[in-house]
Amino acid sequence: MKRICVFAGSSKGVRPEYREAARVLGHALCKRGIGVVYGAGGIGLMGVLADAVLESGGEIIGVIPDKLMDMEVAHEGITELRVVRTMHERKALMAELADGFITLPGGLGTLEETMEMITWLQLGYHEKPVGLLNVRGYYDPLLGFLRHTREEGFITQKSLNLFSVDDAPEGLVQRMLTPR
Repeated sequence: MKRICVFAGSSKGVRPEYREAARVLGHALCKRGIGVVYGAGGIGLMGVLADAVLESGGEIIGVIPDKLMDMEVAHEGITELRVVRTMHERKALMAELADGFITLPGGLGTLEETMEMITWLQLGYHEKPVGLLNVRGYYDPLLGFLRHTREEGFITQKSLNLFSVDDAPEGLVQRMLTPR
């Protein structure tokens, strides 16, 4: 695995554990020689992740739509910054550059990006691993909802098994590297 795309919030959230998880994840990926693709932000959990990767001497490629350059305060010190026109182009390029996807806590954009990658996996548009970093149970309500959708007959258990979940960065990275 050469690179993993990390979806993360442009905010830091209220718990210091979210920032620590982003930092530890950045170091864990670099320790294994895995580069990072992300949304290019220099703020929020995105910025914490990028700084950790840079501190570890790793590669980090940011992809950002031109409209968000100012809003997300693009990180100026990353290995490579790619500016695209739209969010659709952003996600497509991030998916193209990455061999897998990890999601840190985040908001609507983070959730949307993650669900799209799981959907693409379900439909066979890629065969790359997807993982949720469930820091302090952050994704427990989402996982409960997804179990509810299975119970109500809208998705199968096979669909729920498409992605990995772990509460520790090191554990999730290991799951991502283990063939399913």
